[in-house]
Amino acid sequence: MNTERINKLRKEWEAEEKIAHIHGWDFSHIHGRYEEEEDLPWDYKKIIDEKLSSDMKLLDFDTGGGEFLRSLNHPYKNTAATEGFPPNVELCKKELLPLGIDFKACDDASNIPFANSSFDMIINRHGDFDPKETARLLKKNGLFITEQVGAENDRDLVKRVLPGVPTPFPDLTLSIQKKKFKEAGLKIIRAEEAFRPIRFYDVGAFVWFAHIIEWEFPGFSVDKCFDKLLKMQEEIDLKGVCEGTIHRYLIVAQK
Repeated sequence: MNTERINKLRKEWEAEEKIAHIHGWDFSHIHGRYEEEEDLPWDYKKIIDEKLSSDMKLLDFDTGGGEFLRSLNHPYKNTAATEGFPPNVELCKKELLPLGIDFKACDDASNIPFANSSFDMIINRHGDFDPKETARLLKKNGLFITEQVGAENDRDLVKRVLPGVPTPFPDLTLSIQKKKFKEAGLKIIRAEEAFRPIRFYDVGAFVWFAHIIEWEFPGFSVDKCFDKLLKMQEEIDLKGVCEGTIHRYLIVAQK
């Protein structure tokens, strides 16, 4: 790779680094430049739709910007949500409260500001949760449905650019979490785990992604990881893609 191209790539990647931010949980900036969750063995939304009726009280804990919650089209009077990330809290206040959704700011999964036995269903996608607090909030026979990012998520990519960085959440495996739900008095209805590809078609998309997912890629920067990013570019030049592995698990539990 010649010096001119190397310098051009550095400028492109630094530009991606500079603009890396997120509105809600919106990855549209890199749509078409990367792929993930294209072939999970379950459909999270379909599972919820099959079990959710219009008269049920629904809570979406760690709703992000509320995008997924609104896609469910559940009656707003029966819908509640929480979020703890400050920019998303402000977004939810703007987008959810005017609809009549009972939104509350909350960044503590063990202290959620709703009364005991408030909900028929609690959902949580890629957010924090506490099985004991979930059990407190659910009505009898209520359901908790969660799709989670597992402990091994993106670890092969992390090791490529930041070797030696420890796994941030080692307890996020299906076997460990199933045990915690049972200890909280919840019955496991469904439990699955999956490892699937994540694909990047240009390194700039990876740079943006690594900055957004900062808890997985702590201390990442173009300058610090430049030589490793060049190796990633060489792989894309050769194969058209750079692949890693995502780790997901699904739990449906009942009180």
